[in-house]
Amino acid sequence: MVSETVYFELDLAFYAKGEVVEQLDAVVVGAGVIGLAIAARLSRQLEDVLVIDKNSHFGAETSSRNSEVIHAGIYYPQHSLKAKLCIEGKQALYRYCDLRGVAYQRLGKLIVATSQAQEASLEAVMTKAAANGVTDLVRQSTGQLCSFSSELNASAALLSPSTGIIDSHNYMQSLLAEIESHGGCFVPNTGFIAADPDDKGFIVHLDIDGERLKVRTRYLINSAGLYSTQVASGIQGVQSKHIPRLYWCKGHYFSYSGKKPFSKLVYPVPEANVKGLGIHGTLDMGGQLKFGPDTQYLSETQHPDYHVSSALKPKFFEAIKQYFPNIDINKLQPSYAGIRPKLQGANESFKDFQIQSQADHSINGLVNLHGIESPGLTASLAIAGYVAASLGLTS
Repeated sequence: MVSETVYFELDLAFYAKGEVVEQLDAVVVGAGVIGLAIAARLSRQLEDVLVIDKNSHFGAETSSRNSEVIHAGIYYPQHSLKAKLCIEGKQALYRYCDLRGVAYQRLGKLIVATSQAQEASLEAVMTKAAANGVTDLVRQSTGQLCSFSSELNASAALLSPSTGIIDSHNYMQSLLAEIESHGGCFVPNTGFIAADPDDKGFIVHLDIDGERLKVRTRYLINSAGLYSTQVASGIQGVQSKHIPRLYWCKGHYFSYSGKKPFSKLVYPVPEANVKGLGIHGTLDMGGQLKFGPDTQYLSETQHPDYHVSSALKPKFFEAIKQYFPNIDINKLQPSYAGIRPKLQGANESFKDFQIQSQADHSINGLVNLHGIESPGLTASLAIAGYVAASLGLTS
């Protein structure tokens, strides 16, 4: 097993003299699944890749607090980065898992309708999926649905056979192992302070467990997730017009005890006036059934809070019983919460990933990633390839 605390040894004696202490090829800020995937990709061509994170271990925020679903790429607008990178990433992720022994299950997902109006919406879902290149959706008859589960309330449904689940921690461990195998390193407990671009790349100012020091790097990748805009603000030369407003959107999950009524993932038909995909039923690699997430936008003054209040149980119960009418509310228990970095506010329409390279901000060697929420996990390897290509590392 790969250690979660792999330290990068820097010569602090040089720092005492005000010197740059290390020459690197790339520094990746943020050791979530996106940062690790990017670093793994860059480490195949670059010798010295450093991944930093302010937390004590990798994947401590959004990457470890999600549904762990491998998405098919159904819902996103045609030609958007979310659609393109999700579909590419899904295929790459399944291949990667097979190659490196990362645990996953291709369970499939049912998108269920419980009324005639929702049945019409299923056709729109089918059309959008086909436009994105997802052509494996299968209409399910009521007989097929009954054979799938007697507990499911649905008049019609679509089956997405390419949707799955993954052990995200195992996946991130594998990415870190790849980084290390190519000579790269991960440094936890390390805060990004600032970066100054020059003709050789960047001088990056870091805080490692209270020790302030500088490193020089050719490439700088900002994949700081919830804090990507803060990091971008600390990079000299990045104009305010290139730093979008980022919204923190909390999602709660409830677990369900007892006998599992479903063996596949169950999603309600997306509703136009509901942010996200609705409270859906998923399974983890251990077979635990969970429901979520909901959407709760946090105010700008709120700090990250991962508490799940039992007061949310009635809201979850009402949403779930639409497709699982025999749900026992007493078996529904608060589980965990995550926070998504969204570019769209609560009353705004779709916003795509922002992956800004030199063509956007005119700073050579810099890539800023903003709003990398779902389907970020699924798209992670494709995002890594996209970043590498934007830096001219295409082989």
